[in-house]
Amino acid sequence: MDWVETLNRALDYIESNLQETMTCAMIADHAYISNAHLQRGFYSLTGLTVSEYVRNRRLTLAGHELSTENAKVIDVALKYGYETPESFSKAFSRFHDVTPSQAKRKGVNLKSFNRLTVKIIMEGGSVMDYRIEKKEAFNVVVKAKLFNENNSVSDDGGTNEIPAFWDEYFARGLGEKVSPDLGVCGEVMPECKTFKYGIGGVEEKADKIPDGFEKWTIPANTWAVFKCVGAMPDAIQKMWKRIYGEWLPQASYELVPSYDFEYYTEGDVNSPDYISEIWVPVKEK
Repeated sequence: MDWVETLNRALDYIESNLQETMTCAMIADHAYISNAHLQRGFYSLTGLTVSEYVRNRRLTLAGHELSTENAKVIDVALKYGYETPESFSKAFSRFHDVTPSQAKRKGVNLKSFNRLTVKIIMEGGSVMDYRIEKKEAFNVVVKAKLFNENNSVSDDGGTNEIPAFWDEYFARGLGEKVSPDLGVCGEVMPECKTFKYGIGGVEEKADKIPDGFEKWTIPANTWAVFKCVGAMPDAIQKMWKRIYGEWLPQASYELVPSYDFEYYTEGDVNSPDYISEIWVPVKEK
């Protein structure tokens, strides 16, 4: 399925189910895409996580109902997925800068977050270096950690949380146990709130796994491999956004649900000439 069509399909599903129980897994299944790709791609193009977008749309509609209809706060809260008036009031006040009760008064200013539609806008003509490569299944040994969706590899949270995990890896001397050549994005949990990210390297045998490390098997795939040039972590984060915003909408390939990973070469990661790679599993459309 076309990447733009995939995201618009996800947006359509969200809009049709704002008053229903809805998880990221349900949205991803409906759009025929993996949780990980949906979340990373959605943020790359919108600047919002999926849950932030859903929350903003629900609170927009809730504000409209309170200001134009004789609706009870508790009824509106339950309608848009809040279990208690207190949790609804807290989220509503943070979004609109007024309480739900105040929203019922005439003349009160409320905020509106409109439904999104993804379109291709042709810009620039900048070059993206990539290659298509087939690779058999292989094992990696990684030190893994759970991250929430607000700290995914491609978003602004990643500039703090995941680089901090790398700093911790080196500070604890873990690079002496497993060479940190790879940053691997693992499975996204069903509720889409957390995902696993691992630091480590390829281990052909992986018979002896150091304490605290895990063995992951990366399945055989066709990969789109993107060359990144520049200091970390900015170069890798910018390339992720370009993959989703520039390459995928026009490529003859589409994503497949699997692991993806970043490959780091030897050298000065702070150098403007430092080279790294992003490996994304794909198939021909």
